[in-house]
Amino acid sequence: MSTDVIDILKMARPSVRNLKPYASAKDEFKDFDKELIFLDANENPYETGLNRYPDPHQKELKERIAVLKQVSSDHILLGNGSDEILDMIFRVFFEPEKDNIIINTPTFGMFKVLSDINAISCRAVQMTTDFQLDVASIKKNIDAHTKAIFICSPNNPTGNAMNEASILELLKLPVLVIIDEAYIDFSDTDSWSSRLKEFKNLIVSQTFSKAFGLAGIRLGACFAHAEVIDLLKKVKMPYNVNVLTQRTALESLADEKLIAQQVFEIKENRKKLVKSLSKIGFVKHIYPSDSNFLLVKVDNANRRYDELVTKELVVRNRTKEPLCNNCLRITVGTEEENKYLLKRMAQLDAIKNSDK
Repeated sequence: MSTDVIDILKMARPSVRNLKPYASAKDEFKDFDKELIFLDANENPYETGLNRYPDPHQKELKERIAVLKQVSSDHILLGNGSDEILDMIFRVFFEPEKDNIIINTPTFGMFKVLSDINAISCRAVQMTTDFQLDVASIKKNIDAHTKAIFICSPNNPTGNAMNEASILELLKLPVLVIIDEAYIDFSDTDSWSSRLKEFKNLIVSQTFSKAFGLAGIRLGACFAHAEVIDLLKKVKMPYNVNVLTQRTALESLADEKLIAQQVFEIKENRKKLVKSLSKIGFVKHIYPSDSNFLLVKVDNANRRYDELVTKELVVRNRTKEPLCNNCLRITVGTEEENKYLLKRMAQLDAIKNSDK
């Protein structure tokens, strides 16, 4: 099916289609950057640098991101982290107790959490053994009430990007395809945000928490067709991205060279970490990664996790996730942090060998 015939408005919940969003004072008077006396929003008049409400539409920040990501600003919505964006998608498109979504496990845990919060049935389709989308199984799980397929690429917790051909096949279906690209900046694959003009049913979410080093300010971005963005705006809280977040993001995004250098170093350190981890005896397999972490299969994940904590190292134990038995997820740290990790793992490996 061509996505040109997909009616985005009809995919939205009727209650949202007919919703008139809250209009804040700064929605009614838009030239608030001018030197005027503002007595419209019941703000404290004494200047603190934070006494005024933020731009509810983040115009300046959106324009900067539009240039950075090469996406038109009317195809962008910003949120309090990508979690808020994903929650808005649930509230706009999925009817509680009626619709269902498909996720591909193992995957980002928030997809299931948000489906539970919003009373949406969640159908989990297990990935193939090489952590790719099982397109045939996904199609078998689609019915008349399936509204969306959620994909994480590069995937969390596995680290790898999804095959382009598989996603293209799913985009032909009359459902939304939502791709979480939190780790896209560490991948050599292109963002799906570059293909918004081809697919009305494509929604891409990204975060500034990873490659941009801004996890503390909680800033996420949604890239989608303008009709999708307009619908999401109906349920967006008026001032969801605060002044400090907008200000900090603009300052940080001004230094593209620094961001690029840090991403380059993380990718180089990832290569070094793979090479060195492969020499540790209890490491059984290191999965390919397009992200800033590695999924590492060990002899006993529970034991190794506990041992690393005693060595002042905290990794993520993913052994309970589908297809991830005895797997640890290890973030790529600084060169010094990685050396410390490898030193401690080598010590634990030596203890194991001496027990033989």
